[in-house]
Amino acid sequence: MRLAVCRSLALAALAALPAACGGGDDRAARPSAAPADSSVSVVDDAGRRVTLAHPARRIIALVPAVTETVIALGAGDRLVARTDYDRGAAVERLPSVGGGLDPSVETIVSLRPDVVLGWETSGRTELRDRLIALGIAVFAVKTEDTTDVFRSIRNLGALTARRRTADSLAAAIRGELDAVRASVADRPHPSVFFLVWNDPPMTAGPRTFVSHVIEVAGGRNVFADQAALWPNVSLEEIVRRQPDFLVVPVGEQGAVRMEALRTAPGWRELRAVREGRMVSVPAQVVNQPGPHLAEAARAMRDAIHPAPRGR
Repeated sequence: MRLAVCRSLALAALAALPAACGGGDDRAARPSAAPADSSVSVVDDAGRRVTLAHPARRIIALVPAVTETVIALGAGDRLVARTDYDRGAAVERLPSVGGGLDPSVETIVSLRPDVVLGWETSGRTELRDRLIALGIAVFAVKTEDTTDVFRSIRNLGALTARRRTADSLAAAIRGELDAVRASVADRPHPSVFFLVWNDPPMTAGPRTFVSHVIEVAGGRNVFADQAALWPNVSLEEIVRRQPDFLVVPVGEQGAVRMEALRTAPGWRELRAVREGRMVSVPAQVVNQPGPHLAEAARAMRDAIHPAPRGR
């Protein structure tokens, strides 16, 4: 379960797209685009060149954030399956292949995908190798930091022949992130502890998309000195550092989780907890390194800068 927390952090939820990021088929919008039957060749995040005979028409994404990106590119109708962790109207009627790291290979094969979009997991190539041996193209995707998010948008735009939509989506996200950053530029930057897991405590390291979201939102990651992506830290060290805010990503059981922390030994020693600066953010938004990155930054900003501000 902790591995899933580190990789995905939460279940995906479909959110509305900016109008600039939608649109129809890129071939109609840009006559110079490659024909529908032209091959596409893109280097994935494992450093492998993946070549398809034509832009992907049947797609299985094993990463919830990547599923969201495919939908954001206007290619949601090409998804032929989902994982148990995908949610939203765009995927609810699709068959599930199981977990993202341990899907049913038999189900995947039966759905005849043009490409499977899977985790880039260093040292864990068994699933990828098995699918490739069965004649199924696999495109590996990293989801660690915001650079990964934008590269994924670009690569998926190429795989689906929606480069123009991908460019528009990336530009819109960058613009919205800049707007969030500007809205708190003249405010103090409080220290933030982001709670990934509480037993044992786990947080976001400085090279993660979560840490970048905190920075854009006008905060400072109190564990920005850690080398690991998702480090375990001692409760004693959290208490010693006394972050200004304890940020808890919450879902359906959010109120229960936060109430438990308020009375738990160690956690109740934090001034942020005693003084009402334990705040929640929606897990389904903040925990997904995908096209709703700016929405995550706004949610984080509103949590750690609750005073009125210009938008």
